[in-house]
Amino acid sequence: MNQNNAGFMSSIPLVTRNILIINALMYFATVMLKNTINLNDYLSLHYVTSHLFMPHQIITYMFMHGSLGHIFFNMFAVYMFGRVLETVWGPKKFLVYYLITGIGAAVLQLIVTYFRVKGIEAVLSPDIVSQIKDGVTSIMAMPSDHEAMISLYGLINGPMLGASGAVFGILVAFGMLFPNAELMLLFPPIPIKAKWFVIGYGALELILGVVDSPMDNVAHFAHLGGLITGFFILLYWRKKGFFTNGNIFR
Repeated sequence: MNQNNAGFMSSIPLVTRNILIINALMYFATVMLKNTINLNDYLSLHYVTSHLFMPHQIITYMFMHGSLGHIFFNMFAVYMFGRVLETVWGPKKFLVYYLITGIGAAVLQLIVTYFRVKGIEAVLSPDIVSQIKDGVTSIMAMPSDHEAMISLYGLINGPMLGASGAVFGILVAFGMLFPNAELMLLFPPIPIKAKWFVIGYGALELILGVVDSPMDNVAHFAHLGGLITGFFILLYWRKKGFFTNGNIFR
C-alpha cells in the first residue's frame, strides 16, 4: 500500500474503515475459494428450517456479497454516510447501531419468509416439504406443483446476503439527523433533500416487497427492516436525550 492509499484509509473513521475492509476481504475470499468451499453455505443467512441454517448467520450475512456491483454500492453508501454518523456518534455507538439494524433487517425478512413458506407448504405434501428442507433437488423434476416447489426451495435454501439492511439503517439515520442535507441522485442526476430521499426509497422498497415479483431476488423487506429498526433506535436515543444538540426531525 503506497503512502497516498495509507493516508486515505487512515482518514476514514475506525469502524467505517474496518467494515469496508472486512466486507472486501470476505468478498474476495468467497470468489477465490468458490471451487474449494462455498462460504455462502456457512456465512450467508438461510431460512431457519433449512439444513444450512446456523444461528451466527444472522450477523455474518451482512458481511457477504454476491457480486462486485452488490458490494460496491453497499460499501459506497457505508463510506459516504457511515463515516459521517461515526464522526457524530463515535465508534462504539455507530458499531452497535450498524449491527442492530443489520440484525433487524434479517429478522423482518425471516418473518415475511415464514408467512410465504407457510402459504406454499399448505399446498404441498409433508414428504415433499421435508425433502425440500433437506435440500433435495431431484423432486423438482416432478410435473405436479412444479412452481410451488421451486418457490419453496428458493425461500428455504436460497441465502440472504449483503449489507443492504444495515445500509438502510445508515440512510434513515442520516436522513433524520441531517434532513435538509442535499444529496445528488445518480439516475436522474438531480439534487434531493435527504429526508425525501429516505422516505421515497423506503416507499419504493415497500411497494416492491409487496408486489414480490418472481423475477426479483432482492430482499426488499430486509431493507425495510433495517430502515424501521434504525428509525426506532433513533426515537429511543432521542427520548434518552442523545440528540439534544443534533438535527433530528428538524
